[in-house]
Amino acid sequence: MTVHACIFAETPVQLWGLSSRERFERILKKSNITSWLADPSMAAPGDFVLLLRGDYLFDERLIRSLVDKPGTVLQTAETDGRPVAACVAAHEAPLALDFLKGRLERDKLSALTFVTPQTLTTTYVKNLLKIDPPYLLPITSDKRRKLENRLFSGSYKGVTDLVTKWLWPVPAQWVTGICARKGITPNQVTSLSLVLVVLAGLCFYHGFFALGLLAAWLMTFLDTVDGKLARVTVNSSQFGNLFDHSIDLISPPFLYLVWGLGLASWQPGLPLELKTAMGIIFGAYIAGRLVEGTFTYALEPSGVFCWQPLDSWFRLITGRRNPNLILLNVGLCAGRPDLGLVAVTFWTLVSSLFLLLRLGMAVRERIKTGPLRSWFLDIDPNAQNPSLTQRCFTTRRS
Repeated sequence: MTVHACIFAETPVQLWGLSSRERFERILKKSNITSWLADPSMAAPGDFVLLLRGDYLFDERLIRSLVDKPGTVLQTAETDGRPVAACVAAHEAPLALDFLKGRLERDKLSALTFVTPQTLTTTYVKNLLKIDPPYLLPITSDKRRKLENRLFSGSYKGVTDLVTKWLWPVPAQWVTGICARKGITPNQVTSLSLVLVVLAGLCFYHGFFALGLLAAWLMTFLDTVDGKLARVTVNSSQFGNLFDHSIDLISPPFLYLVWGLGLASWQPGLPLELKTAMGIIFGAYIAGRLVEGTFTYALEPSGVFCWQPLDSWFRLITGRRNPNLILLNVGLCAGRPDLGLVAVTFWTLVSSLFLLLRLGMAVRERIKTGPLRSWFLDIDPNAQNPSLTQRCFTTRRS
């Protein structure tokens, strides 16, 4: 069985440098759909056709779900909604296209199922750790900026550290726009991040802590940009994902180590032996990562930071790269870079102990009550009076 794609009612408006056809092609390629038809009647018997309006912006989740549910028509609303897409058998495709173009009555397609964005897919985006209702919006030139903003906000993680969540979004969107217009790829941005990690390490090793911190902060900023650029331009890859996450995983303890080595000539010197500090940091860091992996693969697929609201709040400040860089900054500004490293040592240890405690509590609950459930799955995105936690970690429908 082959699924063919057919786009109609295309618009000249580009979003993040991509036409509707280019965006559809990149999205569908992820589902191994590479066959495009200008005329759906050309599809062979037994095949399926995915019909898409080119003048609408589709959430990726809607397209993937539509492909998985042949015999379905997607419309903008439950009542009097405009039909904008369908996945149908080849023999139904010409009639379905006529219906989508407004040339056929709905009763002629009684065998098909009609759905809306809210009934077709869930509001929980597991890979981005957030509640975000799926969007389906008309593309017009006067709404281009608004639509690009929606794509960018949709690319952002809901549960992350406080710097990424509240400091980086505005400048990251600006830089992402420059990269998209200039044709700069996510992997190129990630490569620059790697260069900055090495530069920061060299600066720390030679005692140039301020310059090293500048490079380190630029690296963390670009780490935000590359992921957003990949999502808004639908230009992610397995290699890019591995490349980016490898840097994220390896660079933090490496930077702490060279920071400590750079303190060799510092007076009065590190209050604890460097070997001891590094042993605690590396041990706690590895333990924390192991806890996160164990939780995700054995207890709850969304991960420890999405289990309960407490865990999501703790993710804002947990002993990861950005909160620890804040501690190094504070130490340097106070004229005591040695105490900055001591603070990182202490906070990394405390964070990992907290995660170990949460893992133990989760295992106990799993034994007593059964499978764990992320608190995100119980959120009503349309609640009239959402709690502070819900407002902080979810995206409300506009």
